[in-house]
Amino acid sequence: MSAGEGALPALARTGHRRSEAAPIELFFDLVYVFAIIQLSHLLIEHLTWEGAAQTVVVFAAVWWGWNYTAWAMNWLDPGRTSVQLLNGVLMLAALGMSVAIPTAFGDGAELFGAGLFVACYLFMGIVRPVFMMVVYRGHRLAANYRMLLIWTLGAGVFWIAGCFVPPHWRLLLWLVAVAVDYAAPLAQYRVPGVGAAPMDQWDPDAGHLAERNRLVFIIALGESILLMGGTVVAEGALTGATALIVVIGFASLFALWWNYFALAGPDAEGGRGSTSALRSAYAYAHALMVLGAIVVAVSIELRLSHEHLTQAAVVVTVAGPIIYLVGNLLYIRSRFGRIAPSRIVAAGVLVVVGAAALAAGEHLPGVVLSAAVLIVLAVLAVQTARERAATS
Repeated sequence: MSAGEGALPALARTGHRRSEAAPIELFFDLVYVFAIIQLSHLLIEHLTWEGAAQTVVVFAAVWWGWNYTAWAMNWLDPGRTSVQLLNGVLMLAALGMSVAIPTAFGDGAELFGAGLFVACYLFMGIVRPVFMMVVYRGHRLAANYRMLLIWTLGAGVFWIAGCFVPPHWRLLLWLVAVAVDYAAPLAQYRVPGVGAAPMDQWDPDAGHLAERNRLVFIIALGESILLMGGTVVAEGALTGATALIVVIGFASLFALWWNYFALAGPDAEGGRGSTSALRSAYAYAHALMVLGAIVVAVSIELRLSHEHLTQAAVVVTVAGPIIYLVGNLLYIRSRFGRIAPSRIVAAGVLVVVGAAALAAGEHLPGVVLSAAVLIVLAVLAVQTARERAATS
């Protein structure tokens, strides 16, 4: 905040521990374990291009609800009772969104799911900025959140309209709503005749955002383990083939973790610290990396529950790591101002692997595809760790 605004509000987060993730924030994240499981099941049960688009739209809303809450906690003292109550209320709304995920695109008797999903999402999107406007009244941050609220209400028109049309039209309207929500920071929250909230007037804490995003990425990986273990238990017996897929799947998750923390771990801090760079690295890049981890979890479940590879299983198996790598590219470009050729090469290899698997069809054992993807991820993780060690 700029000089001359007066003393900080009583609920402001200050001091040398500002960057730490508080217990209330960790508690808030727990609801997203359930949300991610619900998203995985939504994709598993709708393995079509339309189902994939529906999953992406629902994920975009779930992520934006988490993302804006993480950013708001940059400026709020987590030790204050009112801030803790705010997190509890937002957590309950996030739980409502998660419960509604399976029926968000339902029709007829299931239409309630769409209404519940949107009501909870917009409730979070309104309560959060209003709380910030009250706490920071008289400060620049309150004006910023006023502009954010206007954009949220604008997107809300499309979210609400989508609840009253058939599922295929709902998808289109909600895609527009997502576009509006995600375009808001890029447009500096500008509203003609009203004002704007440029990124350089937000002043977030880079360490806090980094820690929050690391934790939610771990949650996404943990969901993969839950889904994998649950599938094995549901099968009732652990055969040699199943055990091999579990080992390769777990190794793939470990390679994904290794790759991530060699790149964005607590020992890899630094780089650009402008709000625009942090926005790209954490609001957008991490959305892709978390989505990639969710798709990886789905791919492991598919390989465990299906004896033969289907086209959908092949696409999901290579799409997860590719989505993750696109997030990597955006993160590195945002934080360090450079392109990462290793990610581009790895994504290209995965495309080739996927094309070969599609050409082979059911004749290719699923374990072969899994092993090929694992090799790509492992080699990239080793290279990333070496590069980080060489520059540290």
